[in-house]
Amino acid sequence: MDARESVVTEVQNGIGWIKLNRPRALNSLNVDMVDTMNDQLKKWKLDDSVSFVCIYGEGEKGLCAGGDMRALYDLKEDDIEAYAKQFFSIEYELDYEIHHYPKPVVVFMNGIVMGGGVGLSIGASHRIVTESSKWAMPEMNIGFFPDVGASYFLNQMPGSVGRYLALTATVIHALDALYIGAADHFIESKDWPKLKEAMMEKHWTPDSVETDLDQLLDSFRRPVSLPSSISSVQDKIEQHFQFETIEEIISSLKQGARTGDEWAEKTIGTLRSMSPTSLKVTLRQMQKGKEQSLQACFDMEQNLALNFMKCHDFYEGVRSVLVDKDRTPKWSPSILSEVTERQVDSFFETV
Repeated sequence: MDARESVVTEVQNGIGWIKLNRPRALNSLNVDMVDTMNDQLKKWKLDDSVSFVCIYGEGEKGLCAGGDMRALYDLKEDDIEAYAKQFFSIEYELDYEIHHYPKPVVVFMNGIVMGGGVGLSIGASHRIVTESSKWAMPEMNIGFFPDVGASYFLNQMPGSVGRYLALTATVIHALDALYIGAADHFIESKDWPKLKEAMMEKHWTPDSVETDLDQLLDSFRRPVSLPSSISSVQDKIEQHFQFETIEEIISSLKQGARTGDEWAEKTIGTLRSMSPTSLKVTLRQMQKGKEQSLQACFDMEQNLALNFMKCHDFYEGVRSVLVDKDRTPKWSPSILSEVTERQVDSFFETV
């Protein structure tokens, strides 16, 4: 058993367990955590005693709230680029590993699953949500961009839903996660200890793990009858988010708002609160990612992440949300028309 403070790993009855163990920080990821998980998955891939992997978070509040962006903020006057390069490169390598892992990966997505937490879960083979799951790519709130492979997986979602979730940082719940293909199974959170116990009591073998795992999860599955909130506004998302510039998207939403559409009016307010730079870069990112492989998307995001380390709005966003918590960021530029094509292009330049 390897029990580093922030990640606990253990093999029991054919299961490789990974527990994110920073509950006070909502299990947010730092370099040590992603490095530990990356190393462990590579070892277990070659270990015949491990039939599948299960990832979950300590505490009841969530799997993972994302990367530890406060750590990046605190290094802004120091060696930020070296730390950022190390963190993002290992995190993206870990996420890519999960997408292509040769053994089943079960992720328990209870509570908060955001940013880096989505990166850990989206590529897994068995993704379990509960009534308390809160899923989001919230990077726009801090003047950043949706990373961890979002250029790829958001483009796999129905219609323009991925683009909408990227630009608005909307928080969705279990039914929505199932609808957009970000989750596979719904169980009640109170059943997790029983499911975990059932997993531990069985001796798992590689030859039957797929069938046995599906049967076990099906026995805990709960029926979902209500429509997702995303599916109920799918037509509106398609109507307004089909356009290729932020200005056109907002113009379309304004037309909707003029006809009394409260959802459109609320969405305009959300977009206007975001960094104009992040909005334009993220839309370009989504457009580019549509035609690229997962690996190419991660490579693009590596450059984006490092270029954002030189961007005023990233530090201002982290300050407003995570440091001072006043939620009043002063974006620069402050309006869309002041963000030039040249500025947007610069974020995609190789670092």
